[in-house]
Amino acid sequence: MIKAENVTKRFGDVLAVDDITLQIEEGKVFGLIGTNGAGKSTFLRMVSGVLKPDRGTITIDESPVFENPSCKENFFYISDEAYFFLNATPDDMARFYEKCYPAFSRERYEDLMKRFELDRSRKITTFSKGMKKQLSIILGLSAGTKYIFCDETFDGLDPVMRQGVKSLFAQGMTDNGLTPVIASHNLRELEDICDTVGLLYKGGMLLSRDLDDIKEDVHKVQVVFHSDYDPGEIFERLEILEQEKRGSLYTIIARGRQNELNGILRESNPVFMEALPLSLEEIFITSTGVEGYDIKKIIY
Repeated sequence: MIKAENVTKRFGDVLAVDDITLQIEEGKVFGLIGTNGAGKSTFLRMVSGVLKPDRGTITIDESPVFENPSCKENFFYISDEAYFFLNATPDDMARFYEKCYPAFSRERYEDLMKRFELDRSRKITTFSKGMKKQLSIILGLSAGTKYIFCDETFDGLDPVMRQGVKSLFAQGMTDNGLTPVIASHNLRELEDICDTVGLLYKGGMLLSRDLDDIKEDVHKVQVVFHSDYDPGEIFERLEILEQEKRGSLYTIIARGRQNELNGILRESNPVFMEALPLSLEEIFITSTGVEGYDIKKIIY
């Protein structure tokens, strides 16, 4: 488990990370969401031991990260701007990481290089941005670590490649107990992969919750009432977070248990009623809106 307690980091007069307390559980995909400048990269660099917090502590499996080589063997950090040695080839970097990570799998590396169709003997300086991202992911998955930290990893990958990488993360979780921590400014990139999501805004953590827990308490329903029925009395009994009407079709996002919500709506004997899945954006909008934040200004 990763624990951050009251973590703060400044760069001169700029407060990059502001008093963050957070737990990241093993075996789940944690998505760190925020606009550019929200503090995602700074936070990941502190979790990776690249930066030291000005205040607070960060531990991985109860061991401090900063200046702790044995702890760093448990994770692989993929930065937004990947660093490779000058004039190095993928094979050169693989040999380097073999020395850094005891569980590095040369067989896994060679298999992934073939599947991604990257030239192992070509100089990395000639690779495109997307190819460099792919190589970083290959090296990270080959390292055999318990955690993998990804800063805007999907940026620069085409849609097909993104889905392929997500599948590899899922396979790593199933086969090796991998725990991915993925930072992104784009909610849609993490829509179908995250179990838990944290929202950073101006260095502070607005929200960090398990998506399943949120989905148990917030539900989306479409309903059509009879033309002579006024739903006002029914709506007053619901804790409605968002409501939209198009013609005779109402779309409602409400807080409460699904069976209770359905039971109240069925009292009106509706013509049509259907429960719909909530998108990640809708979850954030409803979950943070009640706290007084205009989340639409943050995520769009």
